[in-house]
Amino acid sequence: MKLKDKVVIITGASSGIGKALAYELASRGANLILGARQYVTLCQITQDIEKQHGIKAVAVQCDVTVEDDCHLLIKQSLITFGRVDVLVNNAGISMRALFNDADVDVLKKLMDVNFWGTVYCTKYALPEIVKTQGSIVAVSSIAGYKGLPGRTGYSASKFAVNGFMDALRVENLKTGVHIMVACPGFTASNIRNTALNKDGVSQGESTLEENKMMTAEEVARIIANGIEQRKRTLTMTFQGKLTVLLSKLWPSFLDKQVYNLFAKERNSLLK
Repeated sequence: MKLKDKVVIITGASSGIGKALAYELASRGANLILGARQYVTLCQITQDIEKQHGIKAVAVQCDVTVEDDCHLLIKQSLITFGRVDVLVNNAGISMRALFNDADVDVLKKLMDVNFWGTVYCTKYALPEIVKTQGSIVAVSSIAGYKGLPGRTGYSASKFAVNGFMDALRVENLKTGVHIMVACPGFTASNIRNTALNKDGVSQGESTLEENKMMTAEEVARIIANGIEQRKRTLTMTFQGKLTVLLSKLWPSFLDKQVYNLFAKERNSLLK
């Protein structure tokens, strides 16, 4: 499926992978509905994209934890373009706190954004995407295959997203709808800066080496190619592919390796 003239909805489009994906898809000729809470930033992005690429882009203020916002996001695509070809469930937040120390509300917030945001948007987009035999994409994580210390809520939400998308794929084997899960490795974006601490407050700075990570633009290109090629799953790094393999073949060894990796991060939570 070529993306030229397709109508694509992207959540969490004001920064990081979502923003990079908006520019990437626009460069391939797609028209865009961009959703995020940061409406002013979204408007600036849509204006810049339209000027650069000559497509139509619409900004919609959307908090994916609010079901009505998700419904309105899909409805705006129908009002503007009359259809939906692709939904990219990208909106997400992370955390950095040991479960023993974290307020339970932190985990609830992670599930509301990462899991329920995906469910709400997909619920309203699916009937329209069935009509176009388009694509539903979830930007998940290697944390959806292997639990990461200090990220219990994040891993739980991504495991839930992976299971939801897997079941949705089976349900739609005969409808022509393409279901894809994209699992980047660590990506240089602001998701770690906005990660919630044990009290539910953004930690403010990354504790990992951002300069050694994939860029959001690299991730966006891989996702765009995956949509066009109607891929099933994208596991984007050697480290990620190895993690998935070891989780099946040698899980106890992987536990130790993951522990050691996170024990080395700056201001590690593991003592």
